[in-house]
Amino acid sequence: MSNNTTTISLDEGWENEIKPKAIDVLEDMLNNDFNGKKKFSNEEYIHTYTTCYNMCVQRAPYNYSEQLYKRHGETIENYLTNTVLPAINSKNNDFILTELVHRWGNHKIMNMWMRKFFMYLDRYYVNHENLPALEDSGVTKFKTIVYDVVKERVVDALLQEIDRERENAVIDRQRVRDCISLLEDIGMATLDVYTNDFEEQLLESTTRYYRNKAAAWLESESTPSYLISTEQALEEEKNRVDQYLNKSTKECLLRVVETELLKTPGQQLLEKEGSGCRALLANNRLDDLSRMFRLFGQVPDGLDPMAGLVRQHIEDEGMGIVSARKARIEESERDSAQDPIFVKALLNLHIKYTQLMQEQFGGHSLFQKAMKEAFVSVVNRDVGKYKTADLLSSYCDRILKTGGEKMSDEMVEENLSKLVQLFGYLTEKDLFAEIYRNQLSKRLLHQRSASDDWERTMITKLKIACGAQFTSKMEGMLNDLNIGGDASEAFAAHLREGQIDTALDISVQVLTTGYWPSHTAVDIALPPEMARCVNIFAEYYVETTSHRRLQWMHALGNATVKATYTGGSRTKSYDFEVTTLQAVAIKLFNTNDTMSFGEIKEALNADDVVLKRILHSLSCTKHKVLRKTPKSNSIKPTDSFAYNAAFTSPKKRITIPMASLEDSHNQAKRVEEDRTFAIEAAIVRIMKARKSLAHQALVAEVLSQLVLFRPNPRTVKRRIEALIEREYLERDPDQSGVYRYLA
Repeated sequence: MSNNTTTISLDEGWENEIKPKAIDVLEDMLNNDFNGKKKFSNEEYIHTYTTCYNMCVQRAPYNYSEQLYKRHGETIENYLTNTVLPAINSKNNDFILTELVHRWGNHKIMNMWMRKFFMYLDRYYVNHENLPALEDSGVTKFKTIVYDVVKERVVDALLQEIDRERENAVIDRQRVRDCISLLEDIGMATLDVYTNDFEEQLLESTTRYYRNKAAAWLESESTPSYLISTEQALEEEKNRVDQYLNKSTKECLLRVVETELLKTPGQQLLEKEGSGCRALLANNRLDDLSRMFRLFGQVPDGLDPMAGLVRQHIEDEGMGIVSARKARIEESERDSAQDPIFVKALLNLHIKYTQLMQEQFGGHSLFQKAMKEAFVSVVNRDVGKYKTADLLSSYCDRILKTGGEKMSDEMVEENLSKLVQLFGYLTEKDLFAEIYRNQLSKRLLHQRSASDDWERTMITKLKIACGAQFTSKMEGMLNDLNIGGDASEAFAAHLREGQIDTALDISVQVLTTGYWPSHTAVDIALPPEMARCVNIFAEYYVETTSHRRLQWMHALGNATVKATYTGGSRTKSYDFEVTTLQAVAIKLFNTNDTMSFGEIKEALNADDVVLKRILHSLSCTKHKVLRKTPKSNSIKPTDSFAYNAAFTSPKKRITIPMASLEDSHNQAKRVEEDRTFAIEAAIVRIMKARKSLAHQALVAEVLSQLVLFRPNPRTVKRRIEALIEREYLERDPDQSGVYRYLA
């Protein structure tokens, strides 16, 4: 600093030093774009700074800090008013942005040097007097004198440039970026200027632009083409923000575009005939579906209507499969629990849309729910005599029994998994369990199961789906057979050790009553050889076990009957695979060539219904072991039966099936009885915990607890009434519609 003690007057310092040697030179440099001179030398800068410093540190009344601060501001104001503003105003909209950027760049240079020249003011006087800093003051003056006057034209010009770029014109992005930087800078650490003056108008302009675009695209383009254009527009807007807009604009700008291009016309796009969501599903347009999901997923609640359409489409496609089954039944006038065409169609439909959910819709919960609701509706839409539970269980039976569907181990595993997924949509899971258990018992008892491993695999899958209690009886059946194998070996050893001759090869399977489906015990007079075998085993079983009672189920037994036919010069032998009941009936004709219905009934001590089914299987089916008189396909008490000496077959081993003695309606009846117990147990369990509960709340809680079937609320009400009669519950005398638990 200068040690000159000479006092510098205001006019002398300003007019002779600061203005001519610094300010005028600076303005000249700015006006001539720095031609010939780019900046002040160190000596020039130090000289001006020292002059200002000396004028600020002189003792009063010669301290000119206040006057210099004022003249600093006036200098900038005058230059902006007389030079900068007229220059900008002289440009039309095509060049106003260029001029503004240029002048703003010059102003920053001017502001920088003015701050340097008067730096001592910033350090002491500004802080002491609590005044705006010199740099901030310069920015504020540019805003009020220049920007506030031209901002409407500037913003309009910026918006025009952006719209031009949206129409694929090439613009000077750097110039736009510089203008945006100006808006950010003059906000002085805030985005108020940018937001209030530019961003709000940008969003309004964008709304108008894309609203018009949406109308034009809807008129001329299909939904997939529209979505491609939308995806491209969104990507361009993201790039626009990255290139020259403030980052804070991205979210609100994209939201405007999504609203105008997707949310507002969303329903029209999704339902557009020939190219909407359902058309894409029908035509398997996977890429377009992925794009639709991706774009509408960006819109708040945008996926709801799409999921609704997906649900409706899956349901309609599933109902087409149901209608096809109905048509087949009506065409053939015959219904059967075996309908592999129907089940395979449902499996293929489920596979198709499961894959779609994962690959196109990313496993989104909304679409998973839509698919579940659709399949619940389809799978529980029963047609004909047999319910879907029957059809699914029967298809499992085809896979798991010998002679059924021909599949590799991998295919069996895959099909069982898919069947369990369809099973999950059933509202009558308990009915499926009852049917499946009956079919499982037949496979196991008749040695028709293709693989124990497959049986256990299926039971494990059902256990995972519904819990251990659901499959406990099925697992018990398999365990019975495993234990039964050891028991059979022990009995055979007993016969060998005791040198007991049974005359017949006998194998007995002991079943645990609680695991296996209940069957009606059929009393029939056994031939002496069979009766002796039964007695031998009964005596052995009593000796080796305690507190157990045997009940013989002859209707479930099997036998191999060796039949020898002699006639002419040839003798033919056959092995008949029959039930125990059929074997008993066939053996009568070893000693009788002809017998009437009544004689057979007396000899076997059999019920009419049972006997008719036995004789029908032996005389009216493909393999006519007996000859019936008169000929017909029904059995009457007046019929007579004779040994069929003319019987012949190309096969040596022949299976002669017999109609089941268990009516299918008994299964449904047992299921209804089990449901009654389950409903009452749930009611008691809930009331025991809650003590007192309103009717609607109790019904709702019962329905939520019963997962294996969905009872009608009226049925729940009847069970509540029954429990009140049996004094498990009572009505609250003080509150209508409220029940109380009676301990």
